[in-house]
Amino acid sequence: MTAHFETSMVYQTNKESKADIVINQGGQDAGKTYAIMQLLFEHAISHDSKKGENIDLVITVVGASVPDLKKGAYYVAQSIYQNNTWLHPYVESWHNTDRVIYFKSGYIMQFCSYETEQSAKQGKRQFLFVNEANGISWAIFRMLASKTRQRVYVDYNPTFAFWAHENLIGTSPSSNELSATVQLIISDHRHNGFLTPEQHAKTEGIKNKELWWVYARGRTGNLTGLIFPEWKMIPNDQFPNDSPFCAGLDFGYTNDPTAGVKKVKIGNNLYLDEMCYTAGLAPVQIAQIFKTNGFTTNNIIFCDHDPDMIRDLRMAGMMAVRAEKGQGSVNSGITRLKQYNVYYTERSINLHMEKGKYMWAKDPATGKSLNTPIDAFNHLMDAVRYSESAIGQSF
Repeated sequence: MTAHFETSMVYQTNKESKADIVINQGGQDAGKTYAIMQLLFEHAISHDSKKGENIDLVITVVGASVPDLKKGAYYVAQSIYQNNTWLHPYVESWHNTDRVIYFKSGYIMQFCSYETEQSAKQGKRQFLFVNEANGISWAIFRMLASKTRQRVYVDYNPTFAFWAHENLIGTSPSSNELSATVQLIISDHRHNGFLTPEQHAKTEGIKNKELWWVYARGRTGNLTGLIFPEWKMIPNDQFPNDSPFCAGLDFGYTNDPTAGVKKVKIGNNLYLDEMCYTAGLAPVQIAQIFKTNGFTTNNIIFCDHDPDMIRDLRMAGMMAVRAEKGQGSVNSGITRLKQYNVYYTERSINLHMEKGKYMWAKDPATGKSLNTPIDAFNHLMDAVRYSESAIGQSF
């Protein structure tokens, strides 16, 4: 069966690949996710269930979290289906609640998120697509890939080097853990013929040179520009929940997320666990999230400056206090954080994202560092910093 998609160069390059693992490293608006999802639809509808055994006819699409899937690969899948009515006769049913598509060929396409390596052990598949892979741990990816029979697709924006660079790119079957052939495809907005001139111009016009290198050219970011490149991800079960803890909380209101992070300090080690990253949370909702994570009136929550929110959190039973945010508190907090060995959990996907984008600002004229962070990608970063900047209140 031949698909009737209008396709891009990225689609064609992925389709022609013979590698076990096809890594799509690309910039903003390169169309990586859209192209791979088109190809997965083609795999699903092209299979003839009468030929051979109908075993493990599964396509697994993985995101760092369900919300990420709904904004990313699952949203793209819905768009492709809606915009290509010729696909409809090939689909038996679509279960939106479970995010599973059943095809008449016998294939199913499932959209999943995994918190641990153990949870990734369940089930085998023919094809795997790991969307925004730099938000997923190597242990989870390795387990999923090892249970994939035909091909693994990976995509990400290369804001920083991670396991794809360390364990796969440039390796051979004899030198990587998965004994797999690997192909790297680098793409950017220039390879996407479906963008408008205005969209091309917007991406091409990114002012920050390091961000331009990543988002306009799909090249791996320069780690020297990151503020906390040394922070390390750990399995969720390595977070020391039995130790004394506090939290940082940055209020987000309607457009920006309310960001909360649980913090444990043991000696010179600082452990972080993301608790929330959602816009529009009311104080009672925030309090419930914190209570679910073990907070009582004995655990201090260092908060952004909002007397009304702090008062309401106290009324809801939380020990919310205002963090000190005077002149120099941002750099002071960053300096103190750099004194620790910092570890964050696998489920802290937004913290992981911010870590890879939190950079020192630069003078646009000279390119020299201004010794202040860019005012972006910093909601959880601010939350982490609050208790470190708090005068006389640091735990």
